Amino acid sequence: MRKVGIKDLEDLKKLSMLKSQIDAVPVTDIMTADFPTLSPDNTVSDALTLMRKTGYQEIPIIDGGIYGGMIRYSVILRKKSASPDTKLRSLVSSLPAMDNEDEITKIAETMVTNNCRQLAVVTGKKVIGVVTRTALIGIAAKTKSLQDVKVWEIMTTPVEYVKDTAMLSDAVDTMRRLDIRTMPVVNSAGRLVGVVGMNEIIENGWKAGERGVGTNDAKTQIPVQSVAVTAVVTVDWEDDMHVAADLMAEKHISTLPVLDKDEMVGILTEYDIIEMISACRERDQLYVQISGLEEEDKIYAEAMYEDIGNEMSKVSKIHKPESLTIHVTRYNESGDKKKYSLIGKLFISGRTYNSKAVGWDLIQTNKDLVQALGSQVKDEKDSHVSRRKKTKS
Repeated sequence: MRKVGIKDLEDLKKLSMLKSQIDAVPVTDIMTADFPTLSPDNTVSDALTLMRKTGYQEIPIIDGGIYGGMIRYSVILRKKSASPDTKLRSLVSSLPAMDNEDEITKIAETMVTNNCRQLAVVTGKKVIGVVTRTALIGIAAKTKSLQDVKVWEIMTTPVEYVKDTAMLSDAVDTMRRLDIRTMPVVNSAGRLVGVVGMNEIIENGWKAGERGVGTNDAKTQIPVQSVAVTAVVTVDWEDDMHVAADLMAEKHISTLPVLDKDEMVGILTEYDIIEMISACRERDQLYVQISGLEEEDKIYAEAMYEDIGNEMSKVSKIHKPESLTIHVTRYNESGDKKKYSLIGKLFISGRTYNSKAVGWDLIQTNKDLVQALGSQVKDEKDSHVSRRKKTKS
């Protein structure tokens, strides 16, 4: 049987056809007019209760009938000083509002840039609907040009995971640092035994009248294995992308561990698929996003962008890169010593290249990361998509 995938997308003038198919869907067809709202005078406890009830992690703030931004679970998670009685007005995020005439690829780009799951659709100053990642996944599942793309072509690797013996607060700390929402759980043998995400944290991290996760109080040290979802839905790395998207929609899940036989070789999330849709957006220049920089490290951003430009100019002689996202995590070691962990994801013609670099010098670590990504592209120049030809024994 002939296997198709990214090579076929390149035959279809790369991603132009994919973009036209996705952007043919109007926003009004996928947004929901039935959505939760909060006011600035509501409390963190009110927000968490509503998030638990609705599954939303970003909820519009309405003040006197006017859109005032979004309250985000990720912001609450990072705000260690927040208590259940804290008013939301001090935690509101100015997420961009979408227009009902916006293209789907623009919405996807906005979701990637802001790492969010929900965006408000606003006319004038009034919210008329909310568009979700899940709605965009539904479009992807029905898009003809994507139905033959393999899971391994867009999955994220290496996988960030948590041990089943770890405490839930440890998982939260990792999620907070990496700005991710879900993690696979593995046992002492490294085998996948569960998944833990924001739903489990919201359910177990806050109790009535007290702050739970985020502190080291003994009563809040909940073992991951006691709250993780153990009936894990997985996909095979050779599965078609639309199979994965259908699973996400059918099971109402955002994350699928990717297996090659019994080995976990990657993770596929709604974010990965949204990132691919975003990469379809027509741009004159490479789209680059660096997230996670601490305020004092932002002075190095210009040098980082320069090194990225130098390496991507080499890559462009082989393939035209569409987008590059880099997330920076800083660890304060002993004293004033700081260590950096950078995770990069490069999109080229629908294919994802992943790499990670760790080092003491931020600029050098960034350079190591982009060079590693460039090397992956160069190494594939002759072999093209050799992994797709792998046969299972």
